[in-house]
Amino acid sequence: MQNYQKDLEKILEKTGERKTVPRLLLHSCCAPCSSYVLEYLSPYFEIFDFFYNPNIAPEDEYRFRSGELARLISEMKFQHSVHFLEGPYDPERFYEISRGLETVPEGGERCRKCFSLRLEEAAREAAERKCDYFATTLTISPLKNAEEINRIGQEISERYGVTYLPSDFKKRDGYKRSLELSRMYDLYRQNYCGCVFSRNEREKTAGNAAAV
Repeated sequence: MQNYQKDLEKILEKTGERKTVPRLLLHSCCAPCSSYVLEYLSPYFEIFDFFYNPNIAPEDEYRFRSGELARLISEMKFQHSVHFLEGPYDPERFYEISRGLETVPEGGERCRKCFSLRLEEAAREAAERKCDYFATTLTISPLKNAEEINRIGQEISERYGVTYLPSDFKKRDGYKRSLELSRMYDLYRQNYCGCVFSRNEREKTAGNAAAV
C-alpha cells in the first residue's frame, strides 16, 4: 500500500529548498479538519483555503461551518499567507450525483462521487489561480479512506494540469493535533459529515443505541 504521508514529506522537503513560495489550493471540509493541515502546510506554501462543500445541509449548517473556517483563518498565525475562499453553495449538484444512492451507507459510492465533485472543483479553481498544487483536508478523518481520496485527486490532476499534493493527514498524530487546536480555538465540531443522508444515518444509529 502506498504511503502517502511519506510521499508528502518528500515533496515538502523539496519545496523547502525553493527560492519562491509555491501556491497551494487547499480544499477544506470544515474548520476542525483544516486547523492542523493549515498549521502543518503554511510553512511551505501560500495557501488558498477553498471551502466548497455543496453536500452540506441544511444551508444554516453550511453557513455556520463556512463562518467557522473564516474565523479560524483570521485568528491563527501563519508563516506564509492563507486566504479564505468560498465556492458557490449549489446543493443541487450534490443531489444530482447522489440520485439513486440515497440509502447507500456512508463510505460507499455516494461518498466517492461527493469526493470527486469537490476535488474537481478544487482543481478547476487551482488551475484558474495558477496554483502549483491542490490538496484536500479530507484525509485527516479516521472515517475516510485516504487511499481512495488520493486516487481520485491524482486522476483529476491529470485533467486540469495542476499537481495533486498527496496526503494522509491523520498520520503523525495529525488528527490528535486537530482535536487540540479545535479546543484551543473553541471550534464547532459537527457530529455528521455534512449531507442529509449521513445525518439521517447517524441519527438512526444513535436512536438504535438509545433503544438498547
